[in-house]
Amino acid sequence: MDSTAQAHEHNFPERAGEYVKIGLILFVLTAMEVGAYEIAHREGVPLHDFMHTALIPVLIVLSAIKFALVALFYMHLKWDGPLLKGIFSFSLFLATFVILALLALFIYEGKFSALIGPLAKMAGP
Repeated sequence: MDSTAQAHEHNFPERAGEYVKIGLILFVLTAMEVGAYEIAHREGVPLHDFMHTALIPVLIVLSAIKFALVALFYMHLKWDGPLLKGIFSFSLFLATFVILALLALFIYEGKFSALIGPLAKMAGP
């Protein structure tokens, strides 16, 4: 085994316990997403009014945290070199910027409700 392969091997977690911990964290975050959705769609539940208005930002933040955990640990970006991290980070930043710019454009033009309206009807009460 050459030195590059040995150095690369030792950068990864030595125990499966770290992956189990990350898996449990992902499970809890998913349960929080489901809980937020249920609270937002059930009247009479505590925090219903707040969650009904803040559901999408809450889901976006929780999804972003889950994405970061998966990318760092399961895709091994935490242990990749700076060039690969830079390429991935730049692409992610660019995609985020484009999505936010499109959302701002829809909101500015007043078409956001027309875009979200049919989706909200499909989601149910």
